[in-house]
Amino acid sequence: MIDEINSIIEKLNWEKDDDIIVEIGGTIVSGIHQGENYNEKWATPYGVRKYNKDAFIIISNQSRRDLTGSKPMDREHKPAHLYKPKTEVKEDAT
Repeated sequence: MIDEINSIIEKLNWEKDDDIIVEIGGTIVSGIHQGENYNEKWATPYGVRKYNKDAFIIISNQSRRDLTGSKPMDREHKPAHLYKPKTEVKEDAT
């Protein structure tokens, strides 16, 4: 598996000095404080991390991350479907 990861890093032209982070996704951390008599089958104590069966690994290169904000369009905005305001609905007089 290490060879596969190294192969992918080569394909992406990442360098050995890049800040590469490996994280686990598909996890959940309990954020609820449980009472004394909670059901352990369904509830998890506060702060406990569980890994889902479909958890995954994330490999990200922080050195090449683009953190510039979005910029306004350099053209006039012309949506494909024009917005039509709803027509006024009259209440029934009865």
